[in-house]
Amino acid sequence: MTDSLDLKIALQMIPWFNSLTPEHFNKTAELTHLRHAKAGDIFFREGDKQDYVYIVLDGRVSLEIFVPHHGKVRFYTAEPFDVFGWSSVTPGMRQRTAGAMAVLDSTVACIDAEGLRNFAEIDHDFGYLLMRRLANVVASRLMVTRLQLIDMFAGPSEPIND
Repeated sequence: MTDSLDLKIALQMIPWFNSLTPEHFNKTAELTHLRHAKAGDIFFREGDKQDYVYIVLDGRVSLEIFVPHHGKVRFYTAEPFDVFGWSSVTPGMRQRTAGAMAVLDSTVACIDAEGLRNFAEIDHDFGYLLMRRLANVVASRLMVTRLQLIDMFAGPSEPIND
């Protein structure tokens, strides 16, 4: 099997790609390559230039930020079909705000962020679909972060006296 065919088969497994037109699917495939990472491999570090948006096909990838007086703190673990590095597609963000590292051996689809942004500008139907899907990713990450903050800052509950 050729690398191109392997890539297209891998992309067809991703729910995000199910409703793309053949033209949109093929253009996205042109902008994508697969990366096989061993546990401990770094995808990017906080502060790096943003170049790709990633989708986990198998394995797990941790997202970490540096917190003063605490060091690196994992705030999310991306699992199969999770998107990470999504901010590279948004306007204005050109620097990574977190780091990403493979927790397990992983296969990840790496989509050229600049090419994706340019294609979204040219084809507004594709751009709308892309931004709608990214908005769902952002909303779910905000919900997860909110729950983590509630858990971190919630005081112990009062015992119930009967």
